[in-house]
This record gives sequence, structure tokens and C-alpha cells, in this order.
Amino acid sequence: MTTSTRGAAKTPAVLVLEDGRIFRGRAYGAVGETFGEAVFSTGMSGYQETLTDPSYHRQVVVMTAPHVGNTGVNDEDPESQRIWVAGYVVRDPARVPSNWRSQRTLDEELVNQGVVGISGIDTRALTRHLRERGAMRVGIFSGNALPDEGVMLAEVRRQPEMKGANLAAEVATKETYVVPAIGEKRFTVAAVDLGIKGMTPHRMAERGIEVHVLPATATAEDIYAVQPDGVFFSNGPGDPATADGPVAVMRAVLERKTPLFGICFGNQILGRALGFGTYKLKYGHRGINQPVQDRTTGKVEVTAHNHGFAVDAPLDKVSDTPYGRAEVSHVCLNDQVVEGLQLLDQPAFSVQYHPEAAAGPHDAAYLFDRFVSLMEGQRA
Repeated sequence: MTTSTRGAAKTPAVLVLEDGRIFRGRAYGAVGETFGEAVFSTGMSGYQETLTDPSYHRQVVVMTAPHVGNTGVNDEDPESQRIWVAGYVVRDPARVPSNWRSQRTLDEELVNQGVVGISGIDTRALTRHLRERGAMRVGIFSGNALPDEGVMLAEVRRQPEMKGANLAAEVATKETYVVPAIGEKRFTVAAVDLGIKGMTPHRMAERGIEVHVLPATATAEDIYAVQPDGVFFSNGPGDPATADGPVAVMRAVLERKTPLFGICFGNQILGRALGFGTYKLKYGHRGINQPVQDRTTGKVEVTAHNHGFAVDAPLDKVSDTPYGRAEVSHVCLNDQVVEGLQLLDQPAFSVQYHPEAAAGPHDAAYLFDRFVSLMEGQRA
């Protein structure tokens, strides 16, 4: 990525998809060029949490909501220490933010962090294109002397694809850190950081859990050195088919029958650990308005998603695995994609979506309580 920051609002910009489709607009954020996988997010709010979600590493996010930036940026809402999206695409950026918590504009934040974006394009047409053709590689180029279209397209096609990408270690913490319990400490959890969002350990801390956040390269020995009551595997970017290390570690946890909870990438890791396959979705689920049914209760939740891969597990039967019987516990009502797994003979479960609700609805907060119940049951 190459960037500069002068006169972005009036600077021409071009978005080039790997299939040759081109959109012309204006620079938004830093000026330069950037590459990644083009994906779209259907959330109408929560853009700051989206930008700072490590699961968006190496992805260029297209916002389907036409007006973006109206609440500005603050220092309380980020989900990590930096913006992770590779590029940002909006139709109509707010000229002036209007929110009492705003400390600076979204444009300023993108410039400060060197994130190249584009505005003034038909994001509805781009979203429809990605729905029909699927998520694909993309480049954003901005500046007053842009390369020839053929040169830009060739550069886009030289970029690596998301399938086969091993990215978790690139976004995870390098050193273990502790998020203390809020109030009385009830449990200790070892959380394997594959791209964790800040709100996730906070949700556990609210329930009296002291969370030890470990690097993505953590071993089973590292986990059990914490003497955990439970083990958590987080969300994160990349292709789960490349995550052999975390899969092996999860199998070690399953063998010891320690209460286990996984979110998003962690759901895919559990799927692989149980012997199921994973596959790339055509354009993925990204947004804060996805309907999911909890099949154990029949309840339908509106949930926050950010995933481009899914677990290939049977919806219509209980499966035998090396760790006992397993079943699909949650399913997306839009397309019947697996959104959760649970073991029936030991305390382990996972969901594909984001119950920490940052941003998003709080319908799925009960899942953290379910994790607490597993640890209570194990202790009893």
C-alpha cells in the first residue's frame, strides 16, 4: 500500500475488480493504492467497530448504507488498536459529523492511519455485482496521475487470493495479557487470540471471568499453564483450512474435556477439530442484521456477522465424532449456512457469528451465560 494525504476530497480515484469491472469516484481517506478482497457490509451503523475488527484484515469493505461517517470517530468504540480493513468504499461520506461523542471525522481517521478509500461511486451496483459474481480481488487507486486501466487490472490480478490465506498470527497479540474480572472473580478463561475483538473479553469480564488472552501460536501447554476453568477460541481472518496449529490445540482441549467456547473463526476451528470440512462462501455474511435460529430453543435472533467461510456439517442429523456426538445448533435463516455447533457428550460449543454485539444487536448475549453454565457444571 502506498499513501499520501493531500487534497483527497477532490482527488480522482478508481476501483478495479479482478473481473475487469471499474468504478470511478473520488479519494476518501488517504491517497494512494491498496489491494484486498472486495466484500460488502450491510450494517447501517457501527462502522468504527467494523473498521477495527481484525477479521477484516486484507479485505476492502464496501458499505451498503449510502451515508457513512455521520457520527464521526471516538476513542471508546474501537475493537482493536488500529484499523484493519485494507480499503474502504462509501457512496456519500458525511461532510460534518453530528454526535456528542465524536472527536474527529472518519475521513481524518482514515488519513491518520493511511487507509485508502473511495467515495462517490454507486455502491448499490457494486454490491449487486459482488452478490452475482462473488467476493473477488480488488484494487483502489487514487491520485492525479493514475495508471492505465490495463496496468491497474494486471496489478489487481497479481494479488494473493483469500482462499488459502493464513492470517490469524498477523493480527493476534504477540504477548499474553490479562483482562481482569469485573467485580468478584468467578472463573479463569484462556482465550486464544486469532483476531479477537476487544468487546469479547469484556463480555466475559462482566460475568466475573478473568480472561488470559494468548497468542494465536499458543500451545496446549500454554493454555493449561493458566489453569483455566474454560478455553475460548476467537474470531479472526483468513482461510480456516490453513489453521492446522489451532485445530491441533483445540483437539488437545477436547481430549481433556475442558469447557470450550468458540466464535466465528473459532467455530470453524471446532468444525475442523470434529472432522468436518470448511468452504468459502460466495460473498459471505457481513453486517449486523442476519437472522439466525438457535435450534436448541427455536428462538430466532438478529445477529452480527463477519465471515467468508463456513463449516460443512449436516443439518439433518447428529454426527459421530472422535469426541462424542455433535450437532448443528444454529443455522442462518437466509441461506441455511451452519452458524453454530455443539457437542452432546462434553461441554463444548461454538457459533459462527459475533455475540459480543460490537456493533450489533444483543440478542445473542446469552451465549456467554451458556459458557458460564458449562464452567459451573464442570466445577460441580
